[in-house]
Amino acid sequence: MRDELAGFTIGVTADRRRDELAALLQRRGARVVLAPALRIVPLADDTDLREATRACLEHPPDVLMANTGIGMRGWLEAAEGWGLAEPLRATLARAYVVSRGPKATGAIRAAGLREHWSPGSESCDEVVEHLVSRGVAGKVVAMQLHGERQPECTDALVAAGATVIEVPVYRWAPPADPAPLHRLIDLVAGRLVDAVTFTSAPAAEALLRAAGDRTETVLEALRGDVLAGCVGTVTAEPLVRRGVPVSAPSRARLGALVRTIVEELPRRTVSVKAAGHVLTLRGHAAVVDGELRQLAPAPMAVLRALAASPGKVLSRTALLRTLPRGADEHAVEMAVARLRVGLKAPRVVQTVVKRGYRLRVD
Repeated sequence: MRDELAGFTIGVTADRRRDELAALLQRRGARVVLAPALRIVPLADDTDLREATRACLEHPPDVLMANTGIGMRGWLEAAEGWGLAEPLRATLARAYVVSRGPKATGAIRAAGLREHWSPGSESCDEVVEHLVSRGVAGKVVAMQLHGERQPECTDALVAAGATVIEVPVYRWAPPADPAPLHRLIDLVAGRLVDAVTFTSAPAAEALLRAAGDRTETVLEALRGDVLAGCVGTVTAEPLVRRGVPVSAPSRARLGALVRTIVEELPRRTVSVKAAGHVLTLRGHAAVVDGELRQLAPAPMAVLRALAASPGKVLSRTALLRTLPRGADEHAVEMAVARLRVGLKAPRVVQTVVKRGYRLRVD
């Protein structure tokens, strides 16, 4: 098969670059569920941003912490609107510039500035460690925030003797339409998606917060059947802290995240031989002798149960437990019938009179 992710369903929680990430996944055959967990609200007219900008002009920073590309661009664009862009650029040009990642570096260079150092991990902790070891006592540090305050970083710098000017350029807000996020939570809780992607730590926190009393159910799914794909280790931190195993590339890029998912999801497939056919279970589809067969959730659930114990007879009652709540034994019969049609290999699933069904492995 050329489409490495064919048969898999993947949730995308990003907002700003959701279309780009979705396209990368769909190009590899995945079915994508778009469900932004947060949205970015610019603060171009915010009083706090203007005051922070004036503070930087009145007390020129010795150090600039550029955390995000969108934040640095937004700050300079806001300053342009206030007629302060050139004075701000001139002031920041004299600072020791720490760029937390490649996007921030790109924004710094586009503004005609130059970065002096970047952390390998793209983490705030590594930035603080570098600055403290370099010495910040008596110095002014301008910290461009990325969505919300980072009190642990600010406090560590203040404890080392620095004066910190926090620059809030944008904030995180709930999605304008929360319905897709709640739908994704339903799918994760029901193990009806194969992976969920996260491109920021706040998005991971937001999804768990939105899950409410189902948070532990969602975490259990992410600890087992549903892959948590994070763009980097910083993004993964809220999930790792809760015992969720994550897959993250060594470099925080969307393309690298997609490649990581392409490597990981196919490893989770199950292959069995039945009635002379080779079946591989991939997410919401089965590959029968190399041909992809899309299946609805109920037939797929029945196939998974049967494939978990090839040749073993499962009763209607046992199979009923794999179907959505409210289903009855007639629903099991319907699911089996639809499974046979969907596989286009009717002999694969054998009816054992008065006992149930099994995969025909003999």
